[in-house]
Amino acid sequence: MAETTDCVVIGGGVVGLACAREMALAGMEVVIIEAEDAVGLHTSSRNTSCIHAGLNYVPGSLKARLVLRGKELLYQFCPEHGVAHRRCGKLMVAADEAGAAELPKIKANAETNGLFDLEFLDPAQVREMEPELAFHTVLYSPSSGIIDTHELMLALLGDAEANGAVLALNSPVTGGRVTGDGIEVDVGGAEEMTLKCRICINAAGFGAQKIAAAMDGVPPETVPAQILQKGVYFVAASKRPFTHLIYPLPGEHGSAVHVSPDVAGAVRFGPNTVPTDGIDYSVDESLAPFFYEAAKRFWPGIEDGDLVPGWAGVRPKTSNERASRNDFIVHDSSVHGVDGLINLFGIESPGMTSSMAIAEHVRSLTPAA
Repeated sequence: MAETTDCVVIGGGVVGLACAREMALAGMEVVIIEAEDAVGLHTSSRNTSCIHAGLNYVPGSLKARLVLRGKELLYQFCPEHGVAHRRCGKLMVAADEAGAAELPKIKANAETNGLFDLEFLDPAQVREMEPELAFHTVLYSPSSGIIDTHELMLALLGDAEANGAVLALNSPVTGGRVTGDGIEVDVGGAEEMTLKCRICINAAGFGAQKIAAAMDGVPPETVPAQILQKGVYFVAASKRPFTHLIYPLPGEHGSAVHVSPDVAGAVRFGPNTVPTDGIDYSVDESLAPFFYEAAKRFWPGIEDGDLVPGWAGVRPKTSNERASRNDFIVHDSSVHGVDGLINLFGIESPGMTSSMAIAEHVRSLTPAA
């Protein structure tokens, strides 16, 4: 006999938790199913922890729309819930005259998307802000920031639970089916069970395609392919050369990497981008020469021993396009024909920034509570 609930959210990453909170606030009985023994152990906690402003996404795309709304919601939510964050700003750096010619195009694209706070800095301003930075021309995004993603997830979960949501850890989804009056989700683990719900939100990240394909009644042709890309970070061992986010131009990531301080001030370099066949978080120390050369582009004063291996993350993508060109995929009944089922695919960057806006969007696609 299946247990019943209003809504099942599959996946306890930042997007799943944001969706669970949104549904619980709407008055639904919500169960969050997470296969691991803690929330957010994968993509949600293995990223740059950047609050993206919305510079370079395709106009009209979900990413372009949801990142601006998500950023607004985060800057409201974080101080209200004690989530560590800092609106540190981002410097997008052109290293030469050819690169400088690309920056006005980025500014124009951002303005098309509704972001109007970008400004070009004069050299004196840049040197005052970042004395160690090598640059030709800088476009400044004052609303970019950084955040403690672990604190964010705990705050989202806390709100969800305060409004009646329940979290089930160590509970992998093993299958499911569409019935005449809802959706059934089979859950494994120590106590196997079946949950029946009106609304099922598949926010399982790496597992989203596998779960959708295992759901009897979901047309296989609506499940997109999954492509995994691994990114490694190196960390400044003891120095703190920068206080702002420092980004290369789009398309330069084969030879340059992002520079990002965390909320405590430690400076990370990365990620690089390489294809991978599975979830592998090992860090190859032989990548050090690449990271030193990439870091030197912005930090000419770097010395031997300044960088140490950090950590790695893996992105669940649906194409090899770079993140700014590759959109989120959100499937509701208009795509797969199943009332109450929302499948989320390819939720990579800026997924964390957009998480609360994604949750609003998902809520808008579901039947009324």
